[in-house]
Amino acid sequence: MGDEKGKVCVTGGAGYLASWLIMRLLQQGYSVRATVRSDPKYKEDTTHLKILPGASERLEIMDADLSKPNSYDEAINGCVGVFHVAHPINFKPENPDKTVIEPAVEGTLGILRACLNSKTVKRVVYTSSGSAVAFSGKKDLKVLDESVWTDVDFCRGQEMPISSYFISKTLTERAALGFSEEHGLELVTVVPSVLVGPFLIPHFPSCFSIALALILGDREQCKVSRQMQFVHIDDVASAHIFLFECPEAKGRYLCSSNDTTIHTLAKFLSNRFPEFKIPTDILSEMEEEEPIHMSSKKLLGLGFKYKYGLEEMFDGAIECCKQKGFL
Repeated sequence: MGDEKGKVCVTGGAGYLASWLIMRLLQQGYSVRATVRSDPKYKEDTTHLKILPGASERLEIMDADLSKPNSYDEAINGCVGVFHVAHPINFKPENPDKTVIEPAVEGTLGILRACLNSKTVKRVVYTSSGSAVAFSGKKDLKVLDESVWTDVDFCRGQEMPISSYFISKTLTERAALGFSEEHGLELVTVVPSVLVGPFLIPHFPSCFSIALALILGDREQCKVSRQMQFVHIDDVASAHIFLFECPEAKGRYLCSSNDTTIHTLAKFLSNRFPEFKIPTDILSEMEEEEPIHMSSKKLLGLGFKYKYGLEEMFDGAIECCKQKGFL
């Protein structure tokens, strides 16, 4: 098949979303350069990438690290597109500005400079997060769209270990959009809600700590997850490729197919997976609320369609967890 659709780079290639995206890109005829961290302390297993159909002919795995932005130059040179998925993950950092926020922003800007310098990259797709819209500090906001941004100052005032992730995702997406406007680089951002579904990676996906909190019996996580929005992993990967290939795509795109609350999710999980004991007693401590809608109107307006519902998301996630010994 060769370079039928050209060569693209996927950063953070060993991760949950990136590995699924790489699988879909290979299936659709792209050649892929996947970047992973070479630092041995991270022990990034790439076995699941090497065994993908088409990997032996069209997948290169290369070393790069956000703390060394120039390390991406080789992987990006000659590519027609870049899917920037990599992001520092440390939910309890001692110095969040230095260990999470700064590497995320500066690393991303370094990658975008490499895209400009390559003279071959036609478009960049940056993976943001629903956390870049969900914490605006506006209590009465019931619909989230591309005009909504997380309030960084509000997040800094909250005593939550995970705040550094919200802040870094927000500042990085703003920086990426600002850079693209200033330098004329074609860039779109995908803003997905919580990813759920099957997985290729050998370890437990970090986002499942939210999605499966009720099944895992994580009472503390349940208390902060009163409102939730979900999207199937395959729909998110498809949205990345769709936006890369769509000439009209521009700016931010929220990507979320299901809005729910802790009460509704508890009922759904209890009915669908009776083998798990859902700690429904904690629900009595929380009032029932109307779900907050994370709108995909802009994405759907381009012609994108979601394929999966809540059933497929959790069926796939739980089946994989069982197969790999996590449940």
